[in-house]
Amino acid sequence: MTYSEENYLKVIYHLSIGNNKGITTNAIANEMESKPSSVTDMVKKLAEKELVAYKKYQGVSLTDKGRQHAMMIVRKHRLWEVFLVEKLDFSWDEVHDVAEQLEHIKSEKLIDKLDEFLDFPTEDPHGDPIPDRNGKIAKVEKQLLSETSLNTKVICVGVKDSSSSFLQYLDKQQIALGSAIEIVSREHFDQSLSLKVNDKPLSVSNKIAANLFVKPL
Repeated sequence: MTYSEENYLKVIYHLSIGNNKGITTNAIANEMESKPSSVTDMVKKLAEKELVAYKKYQGVSLTDKGRQHAMMIVRKHRLWEVFLVEKLDFSWDEVHDVAEQLEHIKSEKLIDKLDEFLDFPTEDPHGDPIPDRNGKIAKVEKQLLSETSLNTKVICVGVKDSSSSFLQYLDKQQIALGSAIEIVSREHFDQSLSLKVNDKPLSVSNKIAANLFVKPL
């Protein structure tokens, strides 16, 4: 498989999470920053390799074969992110682009050795679950901070937005995976929140809250 084909499979996988319908070529084009016509050409190639199912006007979905390939790409990406943070002292906002390059390494033996070397991590530095070597992925119970009730004590377990700018913002506010958060109040006007993060007061916008995954303490 080419790097481009692998990137398409990964994007289709991510778009399919929580979506029971076919993924539109326009949605894929937006993620890939490509023309819909180019996406259609690639999807047809993937369909010929039995990696996706595609019918015009009904969208695109991964076949079992395609999903397995996608999960292995995700597995490699997230394991490399763990390696970069834990062993090479990269910060969590630096690793995504580097892992994008490393995820295309073909050697299964190398990835299995990497997994063992890292002591079989279950989550990447952003709180996303790492698929095992069979493509199985553990279900993580979590919800967005923006959807959490008042006076609830939760712990930060992940981010929806893994962009460098958002992660750098969290670093400035001293919000990280494992941070204890209590929702003190919510503004009716704009749904902004007053919080206590590790017992320190902090106000955040609804946009910030809508990109933080939490679970009850």
